[in-house]
Amino acid sequence: MKGRALDAVADEVLGAIRARGTHRRMRVLDGPQAPRMRVDGREVLLFAGSNYLDLACHPEVVAAAERGAREYGCAAGGSRLINGNLACHEALESELAAFFEQPAALAFATGYMANVGVIPALVGQGDVLVSDELNHASIIDGAKLARCEVAVFRHGDVDAFAETLARVRPRARRVLVAVDGVYSMDGDVAPIAELTKLAHDQDAIVLLDDAHGTGTLGPRGRGSAEAAGCLADVDVLMGTLGKSLGAFGAFVAGSTRLRELLVNTARSFIFSCALSPAQVEAARAALRVVAAEPWRRERLAANCDRLRARLASHGIPTAPSTTHILPVRIGENAPTMAVCEALLERGYYAQGIRHPSVPRGTARLRITPMATHREDELDGLADAIAEVCGALRVDDAALRAQHSA
Repeated sequence: MKGRALDAVADEVLGAIRARGTHRRMRVLDGPQAPRMRVDGREVLLFAGSNYLDLACHPEVVAAAERGAREYGCAAGGSRLINGNLACHEALESELAAFFEQPAALAFATGYMANVGVIPALVGQGDVLVSDELNHASIIDGAKLARCEVAVFRHGDVDAFAETLARVRPRARRVLVAVDGVYSMDGDVAPIAELTKLAHDQDAIVLLDDAHGTGTLGPRGRGSAEAAGCLADVDVLMGTLGKSLGAFGAFVAGSTRLRELLVNTARSFIFSCALSPAQVEAARAALRVVAAEPWRRERLAANCDRLRARLASHGIPTAPSTTHILPVRIGENAPTMAVCEALLERGYYAQGIRHPSVPRGTARLRITPMATHREDELDGLADAIAEVCGALRVDDAALRAQHSA
């Protein structure tokens, strides 16, 4: 009978997932991406997105998307190497390269596809990827596809990185160092300037995944490397178009030789349809808005500082975050999701993140304010978290213990 073997596999795997309390479901959100949306039919304040600068519905970005669809149609119609390389793709890549002060750039469909394309293009058997232990899953999967050796160092620890690099460098044909700019579950920033210098001293290549730093960090929004004063030193810069830029897609910026290499060898680029023209034009407009409206970046930072301080006044730490991703660690999966659901009932959506997405025993609320949240909305969220944690007996001592773990 059709589907019997498939259903057996699904039942076995899903049964095990349910038994350990990690079964997931997708919430349904409705309405424009904005500080306030409907989640599962309930209107709430959104503190669970990546539209950090509130550009997804910016009039100029929306108008650009409409114009792109009118002028080019709703699809590129194929891969870039056949018929999908439109003039707007080339224009976007030139503008990305100029914005990030790099010689060239190449667009990908997603950040995940960028990393799983770039890493095997740069390293393979006989090479070593030196990776922070909290790197994004796309870096981990890219290394698997590359079939290279992986040397993992303790998160954010420069001394551990130096020791790891010194240990593997003599036996490696090539070494690729890969780190996130902003770590998506803790909101801390990699010591990118120190890592880059040490890497180049050992003739290693540096890949910076700055998905969450793009547009939000640095004096001009160029990201975590600009904030650290080492943007020109990064060999391979990966960023996304679908978070702070409010569009869709991703890019890799670097040398012209890097771009040519990826066009010829990155399988996730070669064998994928090109980005839709509407999203390309939206991203181009968003880059212009980031340059023209620095107040969005400034307000985002101010809002995060206010929320961080308000939570601290309730005895709720958000360390190690220094950015627009604020974790409130609760510990176990069940109480974390109970807090998340109770907040939804009060009109706040701050998603609970559980093991296996984060290490066991470190489940947390992952709070992501936007540049356009009001001060009273931020204060209300902090007060609601304190009230819910109190009602559910998630005490201050437990929260502090999580952040010192």
